[in-house]
Amino acid sequence: MRHCRYVVAALLTVVAQTGLGDIVVRDFAGRDVRLAAPAQRIVALAPHITENVFSAGAGDRLVGAVAYSDYPEQAKAVPRVGNFQSWSLESLVALQPDLVLLWSSGNGIDTLPVFDRLGIPVFVSEPRKLSDVADTIRKIGKLAGTRAVAEAEARRIEHTLATLGDEYRREQPVSVFYQIWNEPLQTVNGEHLISQLMALCGGYNVFADAPSLAPKINIESVLARDPDAIVASGMDTARPEWLDDWRGYPSLIAVRSGALFFIPPDHVQRPTARVLLGARELCRQLATVK
Repeated sequence: MRHCRYVVAALLTVVAQTGLGDIVVRDFAGRDVRLAAPAQRIVALAPHITENVFSAGAGDRLVGAVAYSDYPEQAKAVPRVGNFQSWSLESLVALQPDLVLLWSSGNGIDTLPVFDRLGIPVFVSEPRKLSDVADTIRKIGKLAGTRAVAEAEARRIEHTLATLGDEYRREQPVSVFYQIWNEPLQTVNGEHLISQLMALCGGYNVFADAPSLAPKINIESVLARDPDAIVASGMDTARPEWLDDWRGYPSLIAVRSGALFFIPPDHVQRPTARVLLGARELCRQLATVK
């Protein structure tokens, strides 16, 4: 018995020395993020990341966030370090984080070597697919030690999306133009999560082949592709007035059939659990298009 105790003690020592007991998570940049213990002081450098931290059950670990981190309500009280495009390294370091959650396409990854020198672990987030939303929440839950909450939320998201896909699948997909903004006229390509939402709801993106993620286009290109439906988001929770500007082009199929729809931007443009709201809204809208 005494010999067994010695063996167990020796094994535990080896585990501690080799770091086998560490938390290791692969981020979206293919990097292994390693923590010796669950993160207690997290800084999130994008509004959608802040939201996902709360969804993972780790909102009470947030010590820093950026402007427009406004959901859920508790997120508004988290100290700011700037905005996602321009944040203060000095302010961030002063918060003494043990984990930084970074958005690669929004924040950039130039600061990764700086964080490495400072010894601050960084998880790089870049959700592009619907499945990435649940995956992100799971990974944050593992890093924060809130895996049970995160797993339950991830499964809820996956189940709801699967159910919507089964319910709204169509033999003849609806062609859709998604409008982010009017001046300049801007849309998304097939790599954007919004295109996956369209596919889930029985639609397809008429600008899926555009070379950039959020390309600027012209009215002539929309007229040429003549979508069955036009969906707009804008920048607020209210339907943008410019959506109805398309009524000035009565030759468009979407205009003739009255298929001009609005979805609040935070329901489709933030890769968070609220994409479920956007998915339900979009699916119901496209279901009315003949």
